[in-house]
Amino acid sequence: MVKILVSGMLGHMGRLVAELADADKECELLGGVDLRTGELFGAPVYASFADVPERADAVIDFSSAANLANVLGYATKNRCAAVLAATGYTEDDLRAIEEASKQTAVFKTANLSVGINLLQKLVREAAAFLGDAFDIEIVEKHHNLKKDAPSGTALMLAESAAEGCGADKHFIYGREGMVGARDKSEIGIHAVRGGTIVGEHEVLFAGEDEIVTLSHSARSKKVFASGAIAAAKFIFGKPAGKYDMRDLLNG
Repeated sequence: MVKILVSGMLGHMGRLVAELADADKECELLGGVDLRTGELFGAPVYASFADVPERADAVIDFSSAANLANVLGYATKNRCAAVLAATGYTEDDLRAIEEASKQTAVFKTANLSVGINLLQKLVREAAAFLGDAFDIEIVEKHHNLKKDAPSGTALMLAESAAEGCGADKHFIYGREGMVGARDKSEIGIHAVRGGTIVGEHEVLFAGEDEIVTLSHSARSKKVFASGAIAAAKFIFGKPAGKYDMRDLLNG
């Protein structure tokens, strides 16, 4: 039984994670931490990690990058596994995650969807097969409340494409004005924000007279919540270190 603490429990994603954890026979919803307090699915919601009386086995964070220090502080102090599902981390944040992973198990991924991680694998393979004969462009679409751009998933896909190419690539974030002819070393990344789009990612490989498109569309945010629960169960009991969806899928 994995005792789960949800950071940002009263937010939209936090509620979904709590709902799935409460219904999962292999999990116990220990409680949550949020700016607001209260109760959800019979579990208490605390104002801070310092108020949590019990030690969780895994903390799932869907709050924001601004809350990272609090999440990692609780995880390292209690040797509690951490599933980081927020986006918009800075270079300093990534260094803090690296340091925390030396003390406890940390699961970090830009996207918890199994489908997206399959897409990542396919993008890497396509880039390796098609090579420099095809230009690579990525278009991501999200709801109008998303704060960071481009999405962490788009960056993850761009990095996979660059890795597959086996050559130096640099990312171009949108284009404006007289930018000149496209450079072969570019990977274009474009962000669309509007309405209630859950998340759509499209990777285009544009060659001479043909285009290959790989895409993924999330129809409900539950795919990310279920991925977080799977990650928490996977990382429970693991030694200190960094883990991601590739480890989960391979495991």
